[in-house]
Amino acid sequence: MTLDQHYPGLHDLRARARRRLPRFVWDFLDSATGQEATQARNRLALDRIGLMPAILGGPKQVDLGCSLFAERLPLPFGIAPVGMSGLIWPDAEGHLARHARAAGIPYGLSTVASQSPEDLAPHLGAQGWFQMYPPKDETIRKDMLARARAAGFRVLVLTVDVPVASRRERQVRSGLTQPPRLTPRLLSQVLQRPAWAVGMARQHWRDGGMPHMRTLDAYTGGGDTENPAAARSSTAHIGYLLRTAPDWSYLQWLRDHWDGPLVVKGVLDARDAPRLQAAGVDAIWISNHAGRQFDAAPATIEALPELRAATPLPLIFDSGIEGGLDILRALALGADYVMLGRAYHYALAALGPRGPAHLTEILTKDLQANMGQLGVATLAELRGVKQIRLE
Repeated sequence: MTLDQHYPGLHDLRARARRRLPRFVWDFLDSATGQEATQARNRLALDRIGLMPAILGGPKQVDLGCSLFAERLPLPFGIAPVGMSGLIWPDAEGHLARHARAAGIPYGLSTVASQSPEDLAPHLGAQGWFQMYPPKDETIRKDMLARARAAGFRVLVLTVDVPVASRRERQVRSGLTQPPRLTPRLLSQVLQRPAWAVGMARQHWRDGGMPHMRTLDAYTGGGDTENPAAARSSTAHIGYLLRTAPDWSYLQWLRDHWDGPLVVKGVLDARDAPRLQAAGVDAIWISNHAGRQFDAAPATIEALPELRAATPLPLIFDSGIEGGLDILRALALGADYVMLGRAYHYALAALGPRGPAHLTEILTKDLQANMGQLGVATLAELRGVKQIRLE
């Protein structure tokens, strides 16, 4: 049987990922904050977006290509940055970067990933995006930008919706600390997942068998140091000792010091769009951090139409995407591009190095099938599809 017969949808990959990951790693990947209401709200709001199917349109040759930052991309979706990606699967960043290069789609590396820009440079394609959690110190800030640029990252993403560490209660209950420490409780979970354990030991044997935030090594003296805040929240990692909550002057500083496309990620309020546009950003990334930061946030798909009406800037969209139909919903409501973070990590945990390519194939086939139902051949035609509210 083929991979498609075993795992035809993202839900199949998610189910297998859960079976292959230690419980604390699964909770790190899958959890949100609070009662996880925002995470659920994303799904419910997407399900309410109906699109009217068409009939008698004749055969269509579907084209999934789109333009972003004056470049033609083969697909309307890419791989979003995920912090400590390497905790989820050994060499996660490398696997995802190599797949993105092969597929011609963006790959986003987080400041707090377990591999550094230098680690990824040999594997990076033309669509490398570096996501910055903003360092307070200007010297560190300049150095981080220089490293990202030298490694080949073309797009800079400033995340603005993480001014403080969230609680993520399910993650806290799992026993995960920052930096990760193999307590007896966690070790017992590891021993039940041999594929993850062996791969992780091979990848990180020099640093105790667990990943750490390698980008920050240059500023912390090498390796994560214990952050007292971690006792309060497993999300309060060493990065919080270096970074600040950015303001408008911080954004202007970045605009002045980065000569490529600049994206602001974590926007939900349409009232912010004109000022972001005036500040010279090249795109706005609509996101509620997949429910991982604030449990009273609106669903991203609900925020999208007002933001579309407020600015001509390209709009990037994430949070809650579970298939090609969800991508089409976002594009139909005004998004220019869609990014997926959790989904690609479910795929990687489920199938190892084969997972990312299989997910891209799933999403591509789903897009083509649903565009056929809608009677459209190009993504631009989606804006003309009749939208209906489903109950």
